[in-house]
Amino acid sequence: MLDSIIKNGLVFDGLGTPPMRVDIGIKAGYIDSIEPSLKLPSKEVYDADGLWVMPGFVDIHTHYDLELEIAPGLTESVQHGVTSVVIGNCSLSLAIGEPKVLADIFQRVETLSPVLIQKWLQSSVSWSTPRQYLKHLQTDLMLGANVAPMLGHSALRAEVMGLERSLTDRATVNDLAKMRSIAIDALDAGFIGISIDMFPWHMMSGAWRGRSIPSQHADFREYSMLADVCRDRDAVFQTTPNIQRLMSMFELVRMGLGLGRPPLRMTILAALDTVQNRLLWRLFAPILFVLNRILGCNIRFQTLTEPFTIYSDGSVTPLFEEFPCGVKLNDCDSRSERQQLWRSTSFKSQFRREWTARGLKSFHRQLELMEILQCPDRTLEGMSFAAAARQLGQHPVECLMDLLEQYDTDLRWVATGANDRLKPRLALMRHPHILPGFTDAGAHVRNLGYYDGALSLLKQAVTTGFMSPEQAISRITSEPAQWFGLDTGVIKIGAKADLVLLRPEALSQPISPQIQINDPILDGDPRMVKRGSESIIQTVYIKGKAVIQSGEIIDRLGRERLGEVLRSIRSMRRKREV
Repeated sequence: MLDSIIKNGLVFDGLGTPPMRVDIGIKAGYIDSIEPSLKLPSKEVYDADGLWVMPGFVDIHTHYDLELEIAPGLTESVQHGVTSVVIGNCSLSLAIGEPKVLADIFQRVETLSPVLIQKWLQSSVSWSTPRQYLKHLQTDLMLGANVAPMLGHSALRAEVMGLERSLTDRATVNDLAKMRSIAIDALDAGFIGISIDMFPWHMMSGAWRGRSIPSQHADFREYSMLADVCRDRDAVFQTTPNIQRLMSMFELVRMGLGLGRPPLRMTILAALDTVQNRLLWRLFAPILFVLNRILGCNIRFQTLTEPFTIYSDGSVTPLFEEFPCGVKLNDCDSRSERQQLWRSTSFKSQFRREWTARGLKSFHRQLELMEILQCPDRTLEGMSFAAAARQLGQHPVECLMDLLEQYDTDLRWVATGANDRLKPRLALMRHPHILPGFTDAGAHVRNLGYYDGALSLLKQAVTTGFMSPEQAISRITSEPAQWFGLDTGVIKIGAKADLVLLRPEALSQPISPQIQINDPILDGDPRMVKRGSESIIQTVYIKGKAVIQSGEIIDRLGRERLGEVLRSIRSMRRKREV
């Protein structure tokens, strides 16, 4: 007898083939049968007439590592149809290392809530190796979504070298040998890859606050050693180049070259249509053609499926980590410390020079594009900083500094830095070597909330026709799963029954706006999230059990172990061959 049958739905298998109206039989959490009209006995029958049935969505770039320890249901993503997430991105992971060291690496890079950090530190579970961490994920946590972990280089480097040396020294030959041994064991145990980080914004908190995280202090030979470990096992090598040092991109290409050797399976953040450089997005297609078609690489960029809009509280924002005065402001623990900086004439002069300096930058710093949302002076709300300066009769940069000094985090503002234009955004999402992802789900909880990135792509496919629904579904299910080596993202007999049932007519809605909630997980601290998917998604199944029904979260999510640790299928295949 089957546990359940989903009848009469229009089924998209996730492979990009045209949908079929078939029934799906589920038994013991797996798809047992797929037929036009199932007649087998079943404990439960679900009539999906009028609904689209598809595999659960795969989110390839999250930072849920810490939140998993506190709230393993991952409800913010699951309610938008996500049933599998990749963690351990940007060199950050909990796979190895002392909890306090890992907390200091994580907190500022991902602007995680201090409440979340403290909750984790108070209840953190000890493990000594990445292999033990995998066991912890699989046996100790009531996983909601499936989890595919990467080994973070910052955690690895800090553990092998000690935190101080990892932030100040070049790795010795002995250090490299130890890192290599741990990395090999992690991949052989089932980690899907290794992540490194060259992005200059990412800073430490704690005693080493304001210093960039361990991965950024490595040299080419260290990165290359980890890349070769991934190459030998056809594992994923996730990277973030240093946009202020163009040579970093050439170093990544050098590591990824496939001429005369197997190509490195590399994913790079990020392909975006930036406000700062409106021509940049056009370069990704020819660059990828040369890299993958001519030089034998296997590179996938990642892109965001909607405008990249970031919310900020005064000067406490990741956007300010790009220049030294911004780093100093983020180093401060209190309003009084920041105001003391602002009282310094030399600091203000330096801030002005750095804000207006030319050169390569990520954040555009265009005051006419930075909107004031909340301010004790209500007359300024809804204005750009440039407009506020005109009203107050000030130079725009002087106005910005005065408002930051006077109101500090009581001043909340927003700016969109990339992907705000429809045509370039669609072109990036359509490119076969650019993966829709880069949601950063679980990170920057006060600054952004892109938990519904997969649905945003599907909405745009339906409303613009830039790709067919079956192609769009493939882009957020089987395609990323196959490239990352995950056994998920497809509806077929024998597959785990991770499914999304949605109302197709509701996909004509625009991309949902980000909103702020007071999150119980964070003891009421604010968090940026998405809502609106409840009118689109009817049901989400994980391992054959409904966890979302008519927009409501079912209690079993986070209380029953439904998700699994997704180990690399390529690693598992090699073991069988051996």
